[in-house]
Amino acid sequence: MEIAAFTTLIAEDHDDFRRLVRAQLEGKTQCSVIVEASDGLQAIQRAEELQPELILLDLALPKVNGMDAARRIQKVAPHSKIVILSQDRSPEIVREALRIGALGYLLKSDAIELPMAIDAVLKGAVFVSSHLKSS
Repeated sequence: MEIAAFTTLIAEDHDDFRRLVRAQLEGKTQCSVIVEASDGLQAIQRAEELQPELILLDLALPKVNGMDAARRIQKVAPHSKIVILSQDRSPEIVREALRIGALGYLLKSDAIELPMAIDAVLKGAVFVSSHLKSS
């Protein structure tokens, strides 16, 4: 089943990684609008304004960390589907992210799995990086 065009918010404070994610979205998905945020506060504000279908959210954001931003985004953009992007492999952090409403948890080192993660969460399924499933 093909996913229809969708709007995405990328919340990532590292410019190079944000550009990489954007390039993957532009090249491999039906993403129609891509908005960027470089800190958690911007992410919350842009999520409220845009109401994107998809939010790719770094955990280690300045001003408001990704976990707190996800909690607040759930209130201001309840229909947005969140995929956490992180380097943190801690099972407790992964469980907490999913418990607060993220549908995906993708290790930055597994960024090649981004199209699969997006496809899964836009269909309402949970996606976790393959390296986290095997550890």
